[in-house]
Amino acid sequence: MSGRNLATADQSARERVDAARTLLANPLLTAAQAEELALVRLHAPALRGTFKTLLGYNLIIESSFARLVKGPVSQDAPARPARRPDHSAWTPITYTHLALLCAALLAPGTGEQTLISAIIDQVRSDAATIGVSIGDTLPERRALVTAVGHLIDWGVLSETDGTAAGWSERRDEALLTIHRAVLPHLLARPLSGLSHPDDLLATDPAVTDQPRRSLRRKLVENPLVRREDLTDPERDVLSRERGELTRMLDEHFGLTVEVRAEGVLAYDAGGSLTDITFPGTGTVKQAALLLLAELIDSGQPDHAARSTPGVAAGWDTVDEALVRLIDRHRRAWGSTLVDQPLRLRDEVVALLVDISLATAGDVGLLIHPAAARYRPQPLSAPPTRASRRLAGQGELEFA
Repeated sequence: MSGRNLATADQSARERVDAARTLLANPLLTAAQAEELALVRLHAPALRGTFKTLLGYNLIIESSFARLVKGPVSQDAPARPARRPDHSAWTPITYTHLALLCAALLAPGTGEQTLISAIIDQVRSDAATIGVSIGDTLPERRALVTAVGHLIDWGVLSETDGTAAGWSERRDEALLTIHRAVLPHLLARPLSGLSHPDDLLATDPAVTDQPRRSLRRKLVENPLVRREDLTDPERDVLSRERGELTRMLDEHFGLTVEVRAEGVLAYDAGGSLTDITFPGTGTVKQAALLLLAELIDSGQPDHAARSTPGVAAGWDTVDEALVRLIDRHRRAWGSTLVDQPLRLRDEVVALLVDISLATAGDVGLLIHPAAARYRPQPLSAPPTRASRRLAGQGELEFA
């Protein structure tokens, strides 16, 4: 193969990896992400094969959108709730509004464009028909607008005139354009035949008795896979096929596999694939990083649960460590969370649980051994000539 052909092949391979990573991070691409969508469409056959063969995921590609249909998350995976612009998790009523909005947008007679007031009136009418109470208080209006905003972020709706954000506070009108072709593909599983919401999270038949595929899914989707959360067949695959697994995840998704005694992770050195960067900036992430170091130093190995290794720290210990950190970093962290230590603790704990570095229980936190890889290393001044000479003399004397 000539040098030009090799360069072309390499470029094509890099593009496929970029497209696959984009779909993992954003399973729904619309015309709003024109460049990314064009790349996915260019490599459609290869991407369909990669996702189907390696992960058991279906990839739907149409002229105006691409939808990667993932399987249910594993039971040991951390929760991934939808979040408001302020990063707080959605409440159940917001999910209810989202479901009602999608149903209203699919209702017969709904045109390609609608006023936000009209679609919200339809939502309230549908809710009353099925016995769901939706009030007109400011929090409920905000929840409705949050759901509308989510559909805008997904590319299901677009703001043609005005903005949806102003409706909850001032009843400002907005004209929305509906991208109807995307709507039927929002759900990963059809609702027909399901008798309970938990059925949506039932084990995916595509990975039943397929430990290779289930292990790949866990590594691609989870920030950290604890060894105790692996099935015996998955542990066997990890032990016997570690080299092939490492090659495959690097070749197709640009992920680096790191295996330790306590678990395994596939991390993204570039940081573009993850939805939660850690370590990172901001009070919560800085406090979480420093809290890990405090608890690793002061906590006790957990001998009660041999299947779940780690360092245990009671809630009193956690609170005391956070108070020390607040006193030390008060001026750098600002007053919002510093003056609300319980809120800071809740947000720090939620972050550590989300990235699988800790498990919260009734009596405290269990810090996973993998947290040690994030332990901050204090910067020290470079050694002076005198200190190097003394260190060298010490080595000679010891020898």
